[in-house]
Amino acid sequence: MSEALARQMVQFGDYMPHGMCLLWQPWLVVLWAGSDLLIFLSYMAIPFALLTVLRKRRDIPFSGIVVLFASFILLCGLTHLFGIVTLWMPIYPIVGWLKLATGLVSMATAIVLFRMIPQLVALPSPAALAEVNAELTEARDTLEAKVKERTAELAAANASLAIQAREAVHRSNNLLTVVGSLARQSARGSVSVDEYVDTFTGRVEALAGATASVMRGEDETSELLDKIVRRQLEPTILAYPDKIRIEGPPVRIGSEAAQQIGLALHELATNAQKYGALGDDEGGIDIEWTIERGADARPLFVLTWAEMMTDEARRAFGSKRTGFGTKLLTRIVPTMLRGRAAREIVADRFVYRLEIGLEELAAGTKGSKDEALAARIVDENFGD
Repeated sequence: MSEALARQMVQFGDYMPHGMCLLWQPWLVVLWAGSDLLIFLSYMAIPFALLTVLRKRRDIPFSGIVVLFASFILLCGLTHLFGIVTLWMPIYPIVGWLKLATGLVSMATAIVLFRMIPQLVALPSPAALAEVNAELTEARDTLEAKVKERTAELAAANASLAIQAREAVHRSNNLLTVVGSLARQSARGSVSVDEYVDTFTGRVEALAGATASVMRGEDETSELLDKIVRRQLEPTILAYPDKIRIEGPPVRIGSEAAQQIGLALHELATNAQKYGALGDDEGGIDIEWTIERGADARPLFVLTWAEMMTDEARRAFGSKRTGFGTKLLTRIVPTMLRGRAAREIVADRFVYRLEIGLEELAAGTKGSKDEALAARIVDENFGD
């Protein structure tokens, strides 16, 4: 029976061609065959395109369902090709087996597709992907901007550290030369070791105190003048709280100005205790500073020290011999700060006036290009 069934499946003589059903009308046969041919060619091209994409993009998800679709479409195309053949050759058993295979593959594709519906629905839409991509791009740009900002800050910090390191070396050399010069000049005017130690120590402490006041400031390059004055005169203010008046607007000064003004204030305070107002019960000291308009219309800082004159102070003021303290007040300090200073007696009061340009007042050690400048001024120009 099986042999008979097999023989019947391969024998086509008992069937008539499909063209007979079309009465062999040429236009109908051409229409039928041409349509099936177009469908066959299209169904061959679609699987080829799908498989080409899979071959070039192996990361595509659900590649199995794509293969099933390609197989299903390919088999559909073959059924249309064999449909053309049956117009002239009645190979209906072969076409039947081909349709069965197509049906099985189609059913498998449908089952797999339905099982994949939740996963396919969960796939993000192009709009969602575009939104996420935009967020990622924005995050990347923000991160790159932060990296550039941090890199710039790091470069600026490194540059600042390098500048501060060079300035620290420069400033230390400058201070060492100034201290050495102060030691030599203090020794020239001293008659005993104790006097020399007291004089030299006081001047060095004045220099160090002014520098320390600046370095404790917010930016370590400038400080309010009021703080520096009060710190410099702190021992004197504690000893004579009712005899010293300090007044002036808020003014920030650089390290170089702080050092020089500190030295001047120390010298004035020392002289006031030895010869001036602090040695008299009724004496007092007025320390003021203002901002005035200079002769060239540039802003000018003016510091004034005024105190009552005593007889001993008059004798010291009228002496022909000019000591180092006087040179420090009238020549060294104003020269270092590119300003000018003067001492005078006005209505029985000793007045010391120091005038400095605001630019020089605010400058740090940058105003001194040679660390030996201070030493040369002290030793070569103003030494005894």
